[in-house]
Formats: sequence, structure tokens, C-alpha cells
Amino acid sequence: MRADRLLTLLLLLQNRGRMTAPQLAAELEVSVRTVYRDVEALGASGVPVRTERGPQGGFRLVEGYRTRLTGLTDAEAGSLVLAGLPGPAGELGLGAVLASAQLKVEAALPGGLAEQARRVRERFHLDAPAWFRDADPVPHLAAVARAVWERRVLRTRYARWRGEVRREVRPLGLVLKGGIWYLIALADDAVRTYRVSRFQEVEETGEEFLRPAGFDLAAYWTETSRRLEAALRQDTARLRLSPRGRKLLPMQFGAAGARALDRAGPPDADGWVEVELPVESEAVATGDLLCLGVEAEVLGPPGLRRAVAEAVTVLADRYEQDRKFPRNSQPGTC
Repeated sequence: MRADRLLTLLLLLQNRGRMTAPQLAAELEVSVRTVYRDVEALGASGVPVRTERGPQGGFRLVEGYRTRLTGLTDAEAGSLVLAGLPGPAGELGLGAVLASAQLKVEAALPGGLAEQARRVRERFHLDAPAWFRDADPVPHLAAVARAVWERRVLRTRYARWRGEVRREVRPLGLVLKGGIWYLIALADDAVRTYRVSRFQEVEETGEEFLRPAGFDLAAYWTETSRRLEAALRQDTARLRLSPRGRKLLPMQFGAAGARALDRAGPPDADGWVEVELPVESEAVATGDLLCLGVEAEVLGPPGLRRAVAEAVTVLADRYEQDRKFPRNSQPGTC
């Protein structure tokens, strides 16, 4: 372990130039005292490390010195696919491995390319989770990821909507969608999708399995997502939207709302437009459409219009004797 740390220390000084002991300690996740001992060990091994004192001081390599000890391990090479996702890489237990791999790649690049790579990293950051939603707790993610990588059978207890189920699964891959981790796995001779946060127990059996020949994780996910959306959105709502409602629609309904607006008719004299929006079941659609408040009117189907009208009537009756808001207050949205 110390040899790995010394190499990381050397690559940090080579890639970033002068660094202070506290900076190195933070990168290596060790104490400042350990940094001083490691720097001394590097010097004793022949690496020309210079110590500069004062407010602008720190450690640096002699000008022109470069190491060629930049070979990637198997784990480091595999982690590079997550180079733009440091958060998810950490959840998978690959944070330190990814950091080491990135240092080695930078060290192997010519000076100009290395500087360009550093500028990109300083200026662009990808944050996968959606806004205003806590990430799912995924205590079993590292074990699941290990089983995916090593092709090991898992014995699991999984919480479904209809109750818990115990299954042996053969993990084929992991997908991160909107900050939520999903496991794609073989179970009962069928490929199934599991939300990783719903695993209550995960036990590694030690049994190895063969992946299905030709299985394409990305293609499977794309097709499954398409089928799920088609199955959920089996009806179409006709709406009138105010100018503000046109802004709210894609915020509330995402890509489906944006597509509906693209196909909208011309606005009337008051700026309202009519759109056709794919929706889920009547019960779900009623709640979703109420989030648009007074900025939308449901024109059809008749059953959905009646359901929204009934829900509005119930709300009006509930608040009839408790008017706390002035008449000129603006209604909120979900």
C-alpha cells in the first residue's frame, strides 16, 4: 500500500507542480506527518524532490524530471470509463482507483495535452442526480458491482411493491439513471431490472456464471425504457395552457411535455395554446395535471376532465372555511 501511495505522491508532484504538505495530505488521505515521511522516502530512493519554505513554499520535483512509472493496473484501466463521474465511481468503491488512474494518464500525456486535460477538468463537471431529490441509499451497491465485475451469482432479498421476494440473480450490468442505480440481471431465466436501493439483503454465493452471448447492456436499457414509457403513457390528454403553463409543462412532464409543446397549435388572443400530452392512468394523470394549477384546462378525454373537476371541487370544499390567502396571491405548483 505504501508503494502505491509513494507513486501517487510522485505523480501528483509531476502533474501539478508545487504542492504543500496539507494539500498532499488531503489528496492522499493521510496525515501531514506521513507526507513528510513519504517525501523523505522518495528522496532516499533517488527522486529529486525539492522542499521550498515560506508562504509560497511546498514540495516540487526538479525542473525537467519526469517518471515513466505510469502503467495502469487492470482495476485502474476499468475505472476510466467513470472518469467523468467521480461521485458514482466513489459509490462503486472505485474512487481511489479512479484518482490513481487519472494521475497516471495525465503523467503519460505530452505537456500540452496534459495541460489541456487539466483545463477541461477544472471547467466542466457532470452531476448525475436530479435536482431537489436525495440520492437513494445504496448500502449493497459495492457488493452488487463486484458481482457484476466478477460474474458471481448473488442470493438476494428484494422489496417489491407487492411484497418481498428472495431470488438468486446473475448480475449482467449496472445503470445509473437520474441519480438512481439499477441492476440488470438474469433471474428465473429472464433478464430483469432491479432498483439497487430496494435490495434488503445481498449475499455472494461464490458461484460463477457465464454471461449470455451477445448481451448488449446499452441496447437492453434503451429498449426497456422505450417499452416502459409506452406501457405507462397509454392515454392522451388534450389541454389548454396559459403562457405560464407553457413554461411549466416541460418542467413538470419532462421530454413528453417539451414534445407536446413542439406540436402545439397557434396561441389564441390571450396567448393560450392547445396541446396533446401522453399521460398515464386516469388517477395518476389527475394528480400530475393538478400540479399545473390554474395555468391549464383539461379539455379531454371526458373522463379525465371530470376527474380533475371532481378533485378541484373536493379541494375547494376543503378550504372553503379557511381562507388565509389574499385574492391576488399567485397559486403555486407542485
